[in-house]
Amino acid sequence: MSVKSKITRRKSLKVFAGTLTLGVLGSTISQRVQAMENPLEKELKGRINHSVCRWCYNDIPLEDLCIAAKEIGLKSIELVGPDEWPILKKYGLTSAMPWGAGLGIENGFNNPDLHDELVKSYEEMIPKVAEAGFNQIICFAGNRKGIDDETGAKNCALGLKRLVPTAEKHGVIMCMELLNSKVNHPDYQADHTAWGVDVCKRIGSENVKLLYDIYHMQIMEGDVIATIKKYHSYISHYHTGGVPGRNEIDENQELQYPAIMKAILDTGYSGFVGQEFIPKRSNKLASLKQGIEICDV
Repeated sequence: MSVKSKITRRKSLKVFAGTLTLGVLGSTISQRVQAMENPLEKELKGRINHSVCRWCYNDIPLEDLCIAAKEIGLKSIELVGPDEWPILKKYGLTSAMPWGAGLGIENGFNNPDLHDELVKSYEEMIPKVAEAGFNQIICFAGNRKGIDDETGAKNCALGLKRLVPTAEKHGVIMCMELLNSKVNHPDYQADHTAWGVDVCKRIGSENVKLLYDIYHMQIMEGDVIATIKKYHSYISHYHTGGVPGRNEIDENQELQYPAIMKAILDTGYSGFVGQEFIPKRSNKLASLKQGIEICDV
């Protein structure tokens, strides 16, 4: 996470909204104007459905972020809870990856003691997700806390299987995120793609898939394009981020995002790609616009 903002996604998943000052609002409007002074050089190709994660821009009022997103060419804002869904609708935006259920990143389906509480939470939220017109919801494996990988995979499968009937009934995908346990989320269990795929295979439902976070998996295992080609049928969503640092996805980091986007498209993927980098420049919306341009292949 950026030293400057001290904002973490872990904290964002616990809080729906913060208090915003007039000064922040004025700064945001200024950023919007600056970001739009240099419009996209050409119309977006439309091959990638562009999205952005809300928590990376928590200091920008959601309505301002919605307006900027529409101007830049995004269709979705992710990781927003039910209280904010009406704001997205107001601006003609969807949420490719909403949230609002579960017990956070560290307490997930690998712990059978939490299954009853998790199942109740998701069974209540999945119908709301579907009613809002969304088709996915994020979930987590949880931290190991001494649970070995085989047992963790078995436990995750057992817990998620209980939700398959509800997910299938409402057409909602339970999407387990792959995160790195080396830098950002120590002890997190779903830290390798093959492990997540094993969980999906144990369940055997098209309504349980993976969120492949390119930033996180580059840190843990690399070989991003080959992994996407091999396991794409188990992936229903993608996130971006520059490595190292999780900042802008430009030439100052090691991943070649245009090549990665082309590889994703070559698999036949037609879902969303969510920008989840933390802008370190003062004009955050200009960085977001640049990220969309980089991924527009």
